[in-house]
Amino acid sequence: MFALLLLFAVSVVATDNNQWLPEMHQFVDFNDRTEGSSNGGLPLCYTDEFDGPLTNNKNFMQDITKLNRERIPERVVHAKGTGAFGYFELTHDMSHICKSEFLRSAGKRTPIAVRFSTGAGERGSSDFNRDSRGFSVKFYTKEGNFDLTGFHTQMYLYKDPLRASTIFHGIKRMPGTNLYNFNPYWDAVTLVPETLNFILNIYADNGIPLNYRHMPGFPIHTYQVENECGDYHFVRFHFMPDAGVKTIKTQDAMTLGATDPDHAIKDLYEAIKRGEFPSWTVSVQILTMDDVHKDGSNAFDPSRKLSSEKYPLHPVGKIVLNKNAKNFHEEIEQLAFCPCHLVPGILGAPDKLFESRVLFYKDTQLYRLGKNHNNIPVNCPLHNIYTYNRDGMPPVGKNGGDDPNYFPNSYNGPQPLMNKQSNCTSEARCPGLIQIKESPADNTDQIVEFYNDLTEEGREILSENLLMPLKTIDQFLQKKVVDIFTTNLPDLARRLAKGLNCTLQSN
Repeated sequence: MFALLLLFAVSVVATDNNQWLPEMHQFVDFNDRTEGSSNGGLPLCYTDEFDGPLTNNKNFMQDITKLNRERIPERVVHAKGTGAFGYFELTHDMSHICKSEFLRSAGKRTPIAVRFSTGAGERGSSDFNRDSRGFSVKFYTKEGNFDLTGFHTQMYLYKDPLRASTIFHGIKRMPGTNLYNFNPYWDAVTLVPETLNFILNIYADNGIPLNYRHMPGFPIHTYQVENECGDYHFVRFHFMPDAGVKTIKTQDAMTLGATDPDHAIKDLYEAIKRGEFPSWTVSVQILTMDDVHKDGSNAFDPSRKLSSEKYPLHPVGKIVLNKNAKNFHEEIEQLAFCPCHLVPGILGAPDKLFESRVLFYKDTQLYRLGKNHNNIPVNCPLHNIYTYNRDGMPPVGKNGGDDPNYFPNSYNGPQPLMNKQSNCTSEARCPGLIQIKESPADNTDQIVEFYNDLTEEGREILSENLLMPLKTIDQFLQKKVVDIFTTNLPDLARRLAKGLNCTLQSN
């Protein structure tokens, strides 16, 4: 009886609190009785054929067959997430380095969609796992869609595309037990030591974002851009929250992860609903061709961040989110990004990881949403498109009508765009991305710099955060982790060895 009264009291408190939560009242506007119908439009009678076989009951057959087909495959990574819509406002004309239409003429606004996500967890996981965070932006420009797929750290885990399955399987569930286990995670880290630049950043005191409104975003590639004269420059984008970067302590994250695992999703929705529109300042680091020649492949290494002293930030504009999705599945779950979505003036990035991500993202959308995923409204460009893509699973849209469906043809079908020869540059070059010779990843200098910049308290917190998972893994892996830090970060190695009762590697 006491338990029942307690449950009732909790329900009353929850009801009182819910009146302040707009996301709890989405059905209020749909409270009038609405006549139901079958998928074909036939009015449904609830009492039809209850005495006969269920297969003759239209209500049952429609409901059960629909239910079995509601879900689509979740993303392999970044499955748990949310998103919103708004605009990008250009505050500084960038036509001197990039000819893209949406980067010309200060004051111009471009519609955008943004998706935030965690990395390894499934759809139902916590927003507070110590993990990477996705920060992807789709610009609906007049020249087509431009997608920037980024993260909350300035660097990525690895640069070698062949490491993808190693890392992704390492952060996922075990194949036999279907349980999470840190053994493959840290085994992968020790075998791919370039990941440590990323790992130390997310295990530091400020490694877990408080929410998405206070989270920065960093497309990790150095993009090649060109202006009207055909001059090349190279840029890295930064999205810094105007409300400031805010993070959460480990214990608080564990508590909120258990009591309010969807906190970041709810926080974003409620803020926009209240009219407190989150915004980010968009900036770029700019490199010239001379800079690229001096820095070599390091300028394009996604496992490294670019020096802010050598390449300072140049403000470009702001993104503002002022509209929530009306239907999550339609507008967020089906929102499809791909690094291959570029616009004139932005050529992409010349590194191999970018090339591999183009294939990875494209194949993911083909698997999850089908070959016609670009016909889903949230993925459609603003202007009419003319392609030779036809048929397949819905949505097919107008499907090209009776236009030619083969190329080349003699009936004025869509033609490839021919690059115009520039009259304002004397430098002879081949059009397209430059070719770079990539070297093995080496970000040790940034790892050392990051650790040396930490305060004593910051170093202690970092070691404590690392010890939490390391205490659960096999002893030989503990030894490998300690040994890998011994050469360059002996102080951290000593702290970890003490916490794990390991013997330091002798020099």
